[in-house]
Amino acid sequence: MGANSSLLSPDSSDGSNHPSKLKLGDIPESCVALVLSYLDPPEICKLARLNRAFRAASSADFIWDAKLPSNYHHLVDDYLIKNPTKLGKNETYARLSRPVPFDSGNKEFWLDKRTGGLCLSISSKALAITGIDDRRYWNYIPTDESRFHTIAYLQQIWWLEVEGDMEFQFPAGTYSLLFKLRLGRFTKKPGRRVATHGGHESVHGWDIKPVQFQLTTPDGQQAISKRFLENTGNWEYHHVGDFVVDDPNTPTKIKFSLTQIDCTHTKGGLSIDSVLICPSDLVKSFRAIL
Repeated sequence: MGANSSLLSPDSSDGSNHPSKLKLGDIPESCVALVLSYLDPPEICKLARLNRAFRAASSADFIWDAKLPSNYHHLVDDYLIKNPTKLGKNETYARLSRPVPFDSGNKEFWLDKRTGGLCLSISSKALAITGIDDRRYWNYIPTDESRFHTIAYLQQIWWLEVEGDMEFQFPAGTYSLLFKLRLGRFTKKPGRRVATHGGHESVHGWDIKPVQFQLTTPDGQQAISKRFLENTGNWEYHHVGDFVVDDPNTPTKIKFSLTQIDCTHTKGGLSIDSVLICPSDLVKSFRAIL
């Protein structure tokens, strides 16, 4: 047992009868790192604040290598820095856990801090919206309620058609796509602490015919769902469908849409914030936020 056996001896080295006591700082760093590897990233970060030994152990590459997605080199190389090896694995995880904007700031991705799952958000400005350039129908409105600080607001229209597409190199797994919508305008303007309510009187036409959500991929995956939009006064994530990524080294192409093209009636008062793509097992956590 060597020198470490003295720590467990009933007699201390100074000849007294009081047993020596192990302290957290006495645990070998490799042992601490091994224990930390079984924990979630938020738990690791909390324990890293205990002392120097835990802080040093928490930065071990093998801990974070298992937490990062398999294709993280691509994410770092294309969106952060050109040489991923310049970052330690723990720093890489930390950087990817913060929103990484791209496409002129109209899209961003991040890793879920707890699971390491990749999430992606697409602004309303990155969507193809029929009539968006005509202010009689649509307006872009600044608001603190959106992570992109802007929403698309429909005043009134006969033909509702919102389309988008995405090509991204996702890690392997099953993903869900959701539209973040609300009936009514908004409650917060930039720089204002007090909420401003209103816009619900312009909400109409959504109880006559349902809207249709659709998702397709080039390899034949598709999902179609129809539902009536209800005026809850809150932002809601509307699940469009799921798709599966098998190859993390090849970009996945997705097309999606939100339509209501029955021209027998007008509809208005719809706010569109963004489109969310996330691992399917994280959908409930996003819905719980709202």
